[in-house]
Amino acid sequence: MANPWFDGPIRAIAWQSIRTKSAFDRQSCYPVWAMKVTSIQPTPNPNAFKFLMDQPMAQPGKTMAYAKPEQAKDDVLAQAMFAIPDVETLFFCDNFVTVSMTAEADWRAVAEQCTKLLESHVAPTFSPTATTEEAADPLASIPQGGDPEVLAKINALLDDRVRPALAGDGGGLQVLGLDGKTLLIRYEGACGSCPSSTAGTLMAIQNLLQSEVDDDLVVTMA
Repeated sequence: MANPWFDGPIRAIAWQSIRTKSAFDRQSCYPVWAMKVTSIQPTPNPNAFKFLMDQPMAQPGKTMAYAKPEQAKDDVLAQAMFAIPDVETLFFCDNFVTVSMTAEADWRAVAEQCTKLLESHVAPTFSPTATTEEAADPLASIPQGGDPEVLAKINALLDDRVRPALAGDGGGLQVLGLDGKTLLIRYEGACGSCPSSTAGTLMAIQNLLQSEVDDDLVVTMA
């Protein structure tokens, strides 16, 4: 005898899970329930908005940043978001996704379409296993060049004093490497195209690292 509960809501959820598999599959994640956008917040970047979710959007301590659709070829959700007119970049972190759009975009229309798309996907759960990329190349996430101890100290400072503030504004920061006394970084999310990131924020990071790590350090955007 058929189970009316399974044949109804449960089967619908299972079918939705099959249809909406995304990059979380390759990160040992399994979709379990529909997501909900809890709020949409502006950022210091007038062309970027932060969508707060009721579920995590990336593995703990990890981020996913896409500067163009080609980088999201293995991420179904990101591909679908890039298909929305005027969406330029995407940044997934903790329980939010930051969407940057063109200066000419109708942000209300973009926000409405992004909300509908996000809430049409099921929420992922995460396991502590490594991503496919990390398993194939465990050195891929390590910054290139420079003293590993110095880079570790720099990243620890950034984790403690800088990245939480950037995340609060819908952005992030990646350390690319150390070339002599020059630290190469890349802003992500709302910070990627925000004028304040290339001025005040960059100088504040340099001042912090000069004070705590090395007086001669220079921070520059790659």
